[in-house]
Amino acid sequence: MIFSRRKPLIRRLLIVEDEPLVAFDNEHFLTAAGYEVLATVDNAEDAIAALSGETDLVVLDLNIAGEGSGIDVAKAARDKGIPVVFVTGACPHHAKGYALGCLAKPYRDKDLIATIKALDRVIAGEEPGKLPDALTLFAAEEANEASD
Repeated sequence: MIFSRRKPLIRRLLIVEDEPLVAFDNEHFLTAAGYEVLATVDNAEDAIAALSGETDLVVLDLNIAGEGSGIDVAKAARDKGIPVVFVTGACPHHAKGYALGCLAKPYRDKDLIATIKALDRVIAGEEPGKLPDALTLFAAEEANEASD
C-alpha cells in the first residue's frame, strides 16, 4: 500500500458565523467538498451548546451575535479538545492560544477548503504544505518566534 492515503482527521464541522450569506455559502460549499456540517449557528450560546465529541473543527467568526464572543466559543472548544480556526476580518494575535490559525476575511471558497486541509495535515503531525495567502498558521508563527 505504497500509495494509500490517510483518512482525513477533519470531516465534521461546526460553523459559527452571524452573516447569513457567508454562513449559507460556507455550509453549501463545504458540504459539496465532502465535509459534514454538524450545525451552523450565529451566537456564542448556541455554538458552545453545539460543541460535541463529534466536532472535528470549529470554523469560527469572532464577531458574532449574542452575549458571548467568538473568544468564549474558542475557549470552550479548547477545553473540550476541539480545534478551531478563526475566520474573521482582523486576526486576533492575542488569542492565538485558542486556535490553530486564522483565515482573514474576505476569503474565497477554495481558500477555506485549503485551510481545512492544511489544518488536517498539522493535526496529523505533517507539514501543512502551501497555505492560502490569507491564512496565518499560529503554530508556524510560534515556531518562527522561537527561532528568532
